[in-house]
Amino acid sequence: MSADAKKIPTPVGLLAELTHRCPLGCPYCSNPPALEPRADELNTASWKEIFSQAAALGVLHAHLSGGEPAARRDLVEIVAHCAKVGLYTNLITSGVGLTQALVKELADAGLDHAQLSIQDSEAQSADRIAGYSGAFARKRAAAEWITQAGLPLTVNAVIHRANVERAGKTVEFAVALGARRVEVAHTQYYGWAMINRAALMPTAAQAEAAIAEVEALRKTYAGVIVIDHVIPDYHARYPKACMGGWGKRGLNITPSGKALPCHAAETIPGLKFWNVRDHSLEDIWFNSAAFNAFRGTDWMREPCRSCERKTIDYGGCRCQALALAGDAREADPVCHLSPHHAKVAEIGEVAAGSEEIDREPTYVYRRVKLPEPAE
Repeated sequence: MSADAKKIPTPVGLLAELTHRCPLGCPYCSNPPALEPRADELNTASWKEIFSQAAALGVLHAHLSGGEPAARRDLVEIVAHCAKVGLYTNLITSGVGLTQALVKELADAGLDHAQLSIQDSEAQSADRIAGYSGAFARKRAAAEWITQAGLPLTVNAVIHRANVERAGKTVEFAVALGARRVEVAHTQYYGWAMINRAALMPTAAQAEAAIAEVEALRKTYAGVIVIDHVIPDYHARYPKACMGGWGKRGLNITPSGKALPCHAAETIPGLKFWNVRDHSLEDIWFNSAAFNAFRGTDWMREPCRSCERKTIDYGGCRCQALALAGDAREADPVCHLSPHHAKVAEIGEVAAGSEEIDREPTYVYRRVKLPEPAE
């Protein structure tokens, strides 16, 4: 290991995208539009080796995600192996595809935690957002199975135009489901959410009302449920430290084994992402050019280079800088100091439209294949 590599902290978390298969079609899904097919997925032995390497590298948390991880027939075996090597496991699930028997098997295998996504607190709206009739009922059942198995439950809800006026109801619904934690996360625009941005983005007034409502509930539910609140980027003054900083705290492994610093990193041209079939996790984390591309602050341009916040938000999201400013090295345009900040306000106005926005917009649902463009 080089002297420079020794300065890099070891990762804390690993997001394992076990499969891109999923019965739902959520229009805000963070998976890339070009989903990886089942035939390219890593096999059981390969995933076990990845988790063994992760534990040896210092990773503490293994987040088992997808798509829908329950689509993998070897999920129980994978959980058991993670427990064996000392990784804390968090199952990130739609709930659709789980059965009561499978949940018990997972708990018995050593699963530590389950994170269940919900699309809305109202059944009809939730099913429409998911693109799956009956999804809401399946999720309620899954929550019951998870809590009955003695597993801690987190509920995750992505907030957008169709459900923004029920952001507070989402917290109340999570309490009713028996969750110990709820993550209310305003949509981040990459993956399928970027395709659907115009249909998803609420007005600034709607976002601000939802933020105030959720924040007020912290006092109401203090000691009952932990509320994690992810504020919308496009209506913020400063950007977030994307993923806690590029290549700083965790890494993603795609179903086919590509190692990424974040979900949308493949949108950045010129970066080559090493595969776990060819390189060890340690080699990827410390030595790959993609992981080192935006580490630290040396890569920064102005205004980030001389900004007092550069070690707080690390310039914001590189993928968002690319999408909005055309260059991943620019300051995240969400920041009011960015020379491209006006683009954010412009997009917000165009996407949200007037106050009489469509409450039931047309989505491009997440599917294996994108629909053909209209002629």
